[in-house]
Amino acid sequence: MTGGSLGIRSGSYGSLDKQLQLLQQNGNGGLSGVPFSMQTTGRTKPAKMFKEKESLFHWIVKFAGRKKVGMLFLCVISAAVFVWVLYVGKGEDAQEGDRPPNISVNASVSLSRIENKTSFLQGIISDISLPPPPPAYFLGYTLPPGHPCNSFTLPPPPADKKRTGPRPCPVCYLPVEEAIALMPKVPSFSPVIKNLTYIYEDPRSGERDFGGSDFGGYPTLKHRSDSYDIRESMSVHCGFVQGKRPGQNTGFDMDEIDLEAMDQCHGVVVASAIFGAFDDIQQPHNISEYSKNTVCFFMFVDEETEAYLKNNSGLNDSRKIGLWRIVVVHNLPYADGRRNGKVPKLLSHRMFPNARFSLWIDGKLELLVDPYQILERRSSICSSTAYMYIIPTNSLISAFLNFEALALHLFLELLFRHLWRKNATFAISRHYRRFDVFMEAEANKAAGKYENASIDFQVEFYKKEGLTPYSEAKLPITSDVPEGCVVIREHVPISNLFTCLWFNEVDRFTSRDQISFSIVRDKIHEKTNWTVNMFLDCERRNFVVQKYHRDVLEQMARPPPVYPPPPPSLLQLQPPQPVLVNEPPIQTTPETSTVKVIGAPVRKAPSRRGRRSGSRRHRKVVAGAKDTDAS
Repeated sequence: MTGGSLGIRSGSYGSLDKQLQLLQQNGNGGLSGVPFSMQTTGRTKPAKMFKEKESLFHWIVKFAGRKKVGMLFLCVISAAVFVWVLYVGKGEDAQEGDRPPNISVNASVSLSRIENKTSFLQGIISDISLPPPPPAYFLGYTLPPGHPCNSFTLPPPPADKKRTGPRPCPVCYLPVEEAIALMPKVPSFSPVIKNLTYIYEDPRSGERDFGGSDFGGYPTLKHRSDSYDIRESMSVHCGFVQGKRPGQNTGFDMDEIDLEAMDQCHGVVVASAIFGAFDDIQQPHNISEYSKNTVCFFMFVDEETEAYLKNNSGLNDSRKIGLWRIVVVHNLPYADGRRNGKVPKLLSHRMFPNARFSLWIDGKLELLVDPYQILERRSSICSSTAYMYIIPTNSLISAFLNFEALALHLFLELLFRHLWRKNATFAISRHYRRFDVFMEAEANKAAGKYENASIDFQVEFYKKEGLTPYSEAKLPITSDVPEGCVVIREHVPISNLFTCLWFNEVDRFTSRDQISFSIVRDKIHEKTNWTVNMFLDCERRNFVVQKYHRDVLEQMARPPPVYPPPPPSLLQLQPPQPVLVNEPPIQTTPETSTVKVIGAPVRKAPSRRGRRSGSRRHRKVVAGAKDTDAS
């Protein structure tokens, strides 16, 4: 093979001809005398590939030089970082050697890889300020189709003319187990207000208008007006103003052991009170074992009632009588027992700071239904399809990395979470007869429940603020007057605010809370569209029974008086009783008598003096007789 042939053959590759020219220029002469043998297979093709790559690199450099090298490097670095972020987990797994990957049975992403990716992404977005996740609330629900309570309607009242007063009516309760399962896991929505704090002050200092007390403070009318301006964060008077912890040197003081027991109530509380030994303790009935172990039953008494219970009901160091935990209250803030009873009735959220629900019943009432059934029927109820699940911030990243697992988790949450039937956080029964505040005020004055002048002053004050008689214009509100012996509520900011302001009205004006109920409810409703669930009084009488006060029961238990027989001397002096003989009636004719005798025996009435027997004024004309005077 000659050099010429090599030159011709290699010309197609564009590299050997240049080498030959360099050799000729160096003085080697022609290639005919040089044994220059070259194998073209296996050497020329890689050289060509290298040349192409080299040319491509030079072409890129030329292009970069024209378009600014810095911008090109920035794009390359950004692309590299992006690829590294997506496949960072893969590189970590490659460094682990021959260890098999952690793959679950359902081929889901391993927990270790999710944690590594989550921590890495959290480091990237640490500088990004994300808004806090919204809280979870329940939205209300309907019972499943075909449930008996869906088609339940109140039957007509029995047509008993002899019994026209109030009476209980049937109520559709869910079974206890089902009601317990439906207890909400998240709180109800509180419109507008989200944070409520309470005012502590020295009641002996500051301005005063009228009303108030050392226990509830002396808020001015300006403070009262500001408290009805509903905002997201508020601070209001709500009793216990003299101390940081209710029940410790605040008035309505309680022992430390009782306060600790009240702090341990995290679910449902049933509360009642007896002051002045006015009532006997009524034990609840039909209470499930679960409620006996989880519901807090607290009865607040004063020292007088404590002494009576020790002598008559067996109260001892256990501080319990049946289901009731007896809490003795010292340093009562008011001289009136009814006004003292308003403290646990309206301020249960302050006395039980960790409880979620509370049921208040007057001391004279006997509870007949399980508390969970009452709460399920009266308060807010849920649906599995209406539950709002909020993903926490830390779970937001894993949601993108493991969507299948998140979807399964959401499905299980939607399957097992439930909420309560009516979307209400405060429930109270309406009065069985009266629905107008002005009628209620007049009834209180007629019954002597409070001083008439104080009732008139309160009503006139409310009239100036816009209180009007109840009318159909207030619908769907059905009444302005509650039957306040039962209060069912959830401890959320809006209901806590309502009871605080209601208590302030009771503390400023009269203790008749039925008069001040509607003015507080309507003022809050104007700002928040929140209202109270007022159910029928006959439904209330279905789960509580009203007993008599203790003094009435003692009077009824007394035997009837037995009078001694009269002495024999008095029996002899008494005239003998006339003997009445049954005789047939005397048949008379119009000619012989003008008086018709019907039946026997008849005692002849004595004649009246001073009147003539023939007086025309007293004559009776028998049918068939002739009137001689008219002839």
